[in-house]
Amino acid sequence: MRWQKTLSFGCNAARKVWLRADNAVMPQRCAFCGMRVDAGARPVCDGCAADLPWLEHACARCAAPLPGAGTCCGACQSSPPPARFTVAPLLYEFPVDAGLKALKFRRQLFYAPAFAELLLGALGQLRHEVDALLPVPLHWRRLAYRGYNQANELCKPIARRTGLPVIGGVARCRATAAQSGLSASARHRNLRGAFIVKKRIAARHVLLVDDVITTGATTRHLALALLEHGVAEVSVAAVARAT
Repeated sequence: MRWQKTLSFGCNAARKVWLRADNAVMPQRCAFCGMRVDAGARPVCDGCAADLPWLEHACARCAAPLPGAGTCCGACQSSPPPARFTVAPLLYEFPVDAGLKALKFRRQLFYAPAFAELLLGALGQLRHEVDALLPVPLHWRRLAYRGYNQANELCKPIARRTGLPVIGGVARCRATAAQSGLSASARHRNLRGAFIVKKRIAARHVLLVDDVITTGATTRHLALALLEHGVAEVSVAAVARAT
C-alpha cells in the first residue's frame, strides 16, 4: 500500500537524520588512535588492528606463546590445566597493556567494546561450544573501591553479540594481595581457596572472561572451583597473554 511505503520511507529518512546528528555530536572513533570510523563499524580501525601485537602461535590449553604452530606447550602436556581451551588473541605489550590498564584502573570503559570485539574474532568455534559467560569476579571491597569489574565490562558486548548469558553465583571470598609482582608459585599460594561457588551452576561449558593472563593462576583456581561444583567443562578467554 502507498501509505505503508510512505511511512516506511519517512521512518528510514528520520532514522538517517538521527544517525547523522548522533554521529556529529558523538562520532564513533577508534579506541586506540581516535580516528573517526563509520557508524556500526568495528571500534578499532584497520590500521591499528594491523599494528596490534597479535599472538600468532599459542598453546591451546594455556595460551602461552609458542615458537611455531602446535597444540600444547610442554608444561601443559606434562601437567594439563583444568581449562579445556584458553584463548588470548593479543600479547600484553603496547598499546594493549596501556589500554587494559586504562580500562582497569582509570574508568576508560570505551576500551571494553573494542577489546571485546577483538576477543570475539579469536573465539572461533569455541563461541558455539560454550553456553555461559562468567567474568572473573573481584573481591567485594575491590569492586566497591573501583566501582566496576573490568571482566564484566568485557562480557557485556560479548553477551550481546552471542546471546550467551552472563552468570554469577561465584565470589572471591578472600581479599588476596595484588597478583602483579608475584612469582608463579606465590600467585598460586595467594589464590588458594580464594573462590567460592555459592549456588548451583546450570551451565555445562562455562567460558571464563578476564582482561589478561599472566601465569594462569587466577583462572586455574576459578576453573577448579567450578569443576568441583558440577560444571562439566571450563574454558578461558582473555584479551591478552603476558609473556
